[in-house]
Formats: sequence, C-alpha cells, structure tokens
Amino acid sequence: MLTKEKKEKIIGDYRTSDADTGSPEVQIALLTSRINELTEHLKTHPKDHASRRGLLKMVGTRSSLLKYVGDKDIGRYRKIISRLGLRK
Repeated sequence: MLTKEKKEKIIGDYRTSDADTGSPEVQIALLTSRINELTEHLKTHPKDHASRRGLLKMVGTRSSLLKYVGDKDIGRYRKIISRLGLRK
C-alpha cells in the first residue's frame, strides 16, 4: 500500500506543473507503483485471486492512460515510458 509520503514523492517527481496532481503522467506513475507492489504481494500469495483481479484492472487502466498520452503527444509518451522503465 502506498503511504502518504511515498505518494507525495511520486506526484512531485512526475507532475508537469506546481499545481498538478492528476495529469496522465502522475496517474500512470501512481498506478505503476501500485502494480509493482501488488505483483510482489502475489509472488508470496499466489492464490489471492481478488488481488489478482484488482491488478489486472489497474494494468488495463494504465494501458488506457498510456494509449491516451501516446495519441495526444508521442514525446510525452516516450518520456514517461523511459522514466518508468516500461516496454523494454
């Protein structure tokens, strides 16, 4: 689970302006962090199907946000992909 401090740090790292808390970049970064934590959880609890379903929903949401950013501005898309280490 994301702590308040960790969430604020992610928002600070990925925001596009000082007042930005909900841009696609921030949302993608937060989802990626949650996905990574849940993936680790599922490695130790392989029968936790409810959490697996939540993970799949988060992956789908992140995919939709990445598609949106890619359609709007390919430069922003490439930047967020490289910063998060997605799609090697």
